[in-house]
Amino acid sequence: MTVTAPTALEVPGWDHIISGKVRDVYTPASGSEWDGKDVLLVVASDRISAYDFILPTPIPDKGKILTALSVWWFEKMSDIVPTHLISLEVPEVVKDRAMICQRLDMFPVECVVRGYLTGSGLHEYRDLGSVCGITLPPGLTEASRLEKPIFTPAAKAQMGDHDENVSFERIVDMIGADDAERLRELSITVYQRAREIAAERGVIVADTKFEFGARIDDNGERVIVLGDEVLTPDSSRFWPSDEWVEGHVTPSFDKQFVRDWLTSDASGWDKNSGEQPPQLPDDVVQRTRQRYLQAYEQLTGTALPL
Repeated sequence: MTVTAPTALEVPGWDHIISGKVRDVYTPASGSEWDGKDVLLVVASDRISAYDFILPTPIPDKGKILTALSVWWFEKMSDIVPTHLISLEVPEVVKDRAMICQRLDMFPVECVVRGYLTGSGLHEYRDLGSVCGITLPPGLTEASRLEKPIFTPAAKAQMGDHDENVSFERIVDMIGADDAERLRELSITVYQRAREIAAERGVIVADTKFEFGARIDDNGERVIVLGDEVLTPDSSRFWPSDEWVEGHVTPSFDKQFVRDWLTSDASGWDKNSGEQPPQLPDDVVQRTRQRYLQAYEQLTGTALPL
């Protein structure tokens, strides 16, 4: 799959090392304040992706919203698992959209937790009666609430490719039984905490994905740490509680406006053509921005100064 290489900002005191679909990662420059420290600067851009393409049109303030929401959730989860966040004191050029984070040895696993059946999980259930090797009761349908959340991991793919849904046993083979068990336990525990918090605010966390890494602490002990982003509209499927109806597709606090426009006749684009997507119309950009902002404000109960 063709993916346009993103252009990263120049950030004083930091050297760019890699870019993903949304985030740019930097290492401390020689002679800088953080030189010699085992840290990274992680910057959330305003880029948006769909159907494995980085779109040519950014969503204003998206990076700030993702960063602020991740920081808010990191605090809520800090008693469950350590997080990679060290400081928000970042250069002005990336203010409010960057975090200084611990460098971790990341697990090659997308830790997906599902509390409701939809998306790829629903497709797999319809074909096999199970999701990632977990057998589910018969008769479930779109947006069915699962009796208990399930851990349905995916093996990370290269940029531009799809992650591969795999069984828990495959994860054991990849990283070992002890780490696999710990990732499953942490993922479900963090999801359950998030689901309770979100429910109080009229939001359903239908499913989400986490990324974890490991580091050696000051006592020489190996510690598993929650990294990347957490519980944002990019990594999670948030539904308004008052719009959820089992058997029907529920509108999400995410980039659905973008997906819908790209697959409409109005875009003139075929997602299977291999060609880069067109520029997004202003109304799609603004509605998508508002949806991300609504997710932040409804979950946190505060307005984000932008």
